[in-house]
Amino acid sequence: MSIALGGCLKGPPVEFGITEDTGGHITYVLGASVALAARSDVERIEIVTRLIDDPVLGKAYATPVEPLGVKLSIVRLDTGNRAYLSKEANAADRPAFIAALSRYIAGLAIKPDVIHAHFADAGAVAMAMRERFGIPFVYTAHSLGIDKAGTGDGGVGLGTRIAEEDAVIAAADAIVASSRDEAERQLMLYPGACPARIHCIPPGAALQSPVTPDLDAARALIAPFLRDAAKPIILAIARPVRKKNLAGLVALYAADPALREKANLVILAGLRDGPDCGEAEQRGVIGGLLAAMDLHDLYGSLALPKRHTQAEVAALYALARESGGVFVNPALTEPYGLTLTEAAMHGLPVVATCHGGAADIVAAMRHGLTADPCDAAAFASAIHQLLDDRPAWIEASHAGRTNGAARDWDGYAERFSAVARALLPVAAPDVTPAFTDLLLCDIDNTLTGCLKGARRMVGFLANRPALAFGVATGRSLQEAERLLAEWRQPAPHVLITSVGAEIYWRRGGRLVADDAYARHIDAGWDIAAVEARVRPLRGVRPQPPVEQRRHKSSWFAHEPAVVAAIRAAVADLPVRVIHSHGHLLDIVPERAGKGAAMAWVARAMGIAPDHVFAAGDSGNDLDMLSACHNAIIVANHSEELVPLLPRPTTYLARRPHAGGVVEGMRAWARRRAA
Repeated sequence: MSIALGGCLKGPPVEFGITEDTGGHITYVLGASVALAARSDVERIEIVTRLIDDPVLGKAYATPVEPLGVKLSIVRLDTGNRAYLSKEANAADRPAFIAALSRYIAGLAIKPDVIHAHFADAGAVAMAMRERFGIPFVYTAHSLGIDKAGTGDGGVGLGTRIAEEDAVIAAADAIVASSRDEAERQLMLYPGACPARIHCIPPGAALQSPVTPDLDAARALIAPFLRDAAKPIILAIARPVRKKNLAGLVALYAADPALREKANLVILAGLRDGPDCGEAEQRGVIGGLLAAMDLHDLYGSLALPKRHTQAEVAALYALARESGGVFVNPALTEPYGLTLTEAAMHGLPVVATCHGGAADIVAAMRHGLTADPCDAAAFASAIHQLLDDRPAWIEASHAGRTNGAARDWDGYAERFSAVARALLPVAAPDVTPAFTDLLLCDIDNTLTGCLKGARRMVGFLANRPALAFGVATGRSLQEAERLLAEWRQPAPHVLITSVGAEIYWRRGGRLVADDAYARHIDAGWDIAAVEARVRPLRGVRPQPPVEQRRHKSSWFAHEPAVVAAIRAAVADLPVRVIHSHGHLLDIVPERAGKGAAMAWVARAMGIAPDHVFAAGDSGNDLDMLSACHNAIIVANHSEELVPLLPRPTTYLARRPHAGGVVEGMRAWARRRAA
């Protein structure tokens, strides 16, 4: 059961922008539900929302049950207040919704196994359902107040919203985030967040497969606004709310005569009947755009259509591509940005905000540039760059289409289903597995890199029930889980992440953080002191915020002299400096590191050191492989591991990647047998 309270929720075609809260989360809820309903391991999907009876919005939202397929339907509950309510006004109606949902679930012959709550208001409802019925819940935030506060667009009641979000984050059985930035930075700003319960699962894009677009319909939609419709199109599609920064986009366009000369600006800012319709923020944003058109005399070069269909939106993406234009997302902060994925699928290059999860999409799709919308000149320069560099435009367009096609709702549903299944109660096993050996593997270029080797690894592990399997990686927990799923590797019994700064155990299908280890390595750790020493040094710069951790300070450092300077700068601090891949440098507590974490895990499992095996390929595996009695270095190793090759405790595999790990394990088995 999915719960979504905000906006106007109906089956396709969705009326995006009919209210200021009817945005991308509707695509998410519907896309995820349709894909889950198509799975054989899902019996039924219900989307539950408020019943709204408003003649302006239409009868669709007053229909109690809207079937969307054999196994999927939207259920609208009557709370006694049938008016459309904004996100803020919904709070007063929530007790009535909780009561209505409780009655509904109590009357079901088969109750939901899992509830998926969208936004914190639905999370609070899900908490009440778990308390009464014992149903676990998954939380997806979509947009977090703590990031909105950072834009200066807080507004009244933001503190209350953040407190409610923290309560839901702390209580959720699992959290599904859409991007690394959301999973590893935004959510972790909340005191109640725990990485072990956060899963990064990027959503798909469009609700339907793209059909042949009607370019004439798109031209007709914008023709009344434009003097020279043949110019490239700068296209923006966003809800009319301040954080989307549409006014800032118009301002930078107006201030750049060269940009106005070479391209038209087309903005779809929701649906409206006039400037005085809709909610207060919606009216303010639309009024500001119309006023800016007049103030800067943008008649003939700025199009602001009042209404549009989903088919016309798809056609506008295609028309912008045909014109040699770009899609822009100038949001002050963007939790994810489904429109960027939609642009990719249409082959339309993008310029996106660098704040939030949009950068993840652009990095994955490789279909454009990111820039700071608060720096109007820099953002405009990025637009110019794509418009003027035709080879770069073509490359971005091709990459978007190729990579966008690979990001679909079926892949999302597969991973979400696994997360949900882990929340279901299971009978305790009669016998706890007795592990006699432990294998810890690096992920990048050790387990990954060769599909044949990865399959060999799966078969090897499946036939050794007494061998505990774990990973030791420089990656975050979420990235480790993503890569292991991509390469179809079995779920590890233990994950050592962030170059040995964090340990997570798998208990009954769920991950649990090793808080005792965190307390152990915290002794003497002062990350502020580390950063104060390193930041002023020349030739070093910090890695992005998403790579930083409580017990890990991460930097880029290429030159050996720079690495030496960093080591000297922190020499008197209780820290460990780890340099790998020629440019990545991590500083962790002295008690941390992959080697220390390996020893901690072995002791916790009661496995003797000579029954521990470790495999790796790069410098961040150095301390683990040095300390291991049965080290395996795969054939594709970096130069950083060459000093370990002569050691009797090291086996150098002839094969690269996971095939080399299997080769090494069999070689060590032969040595032990001899």
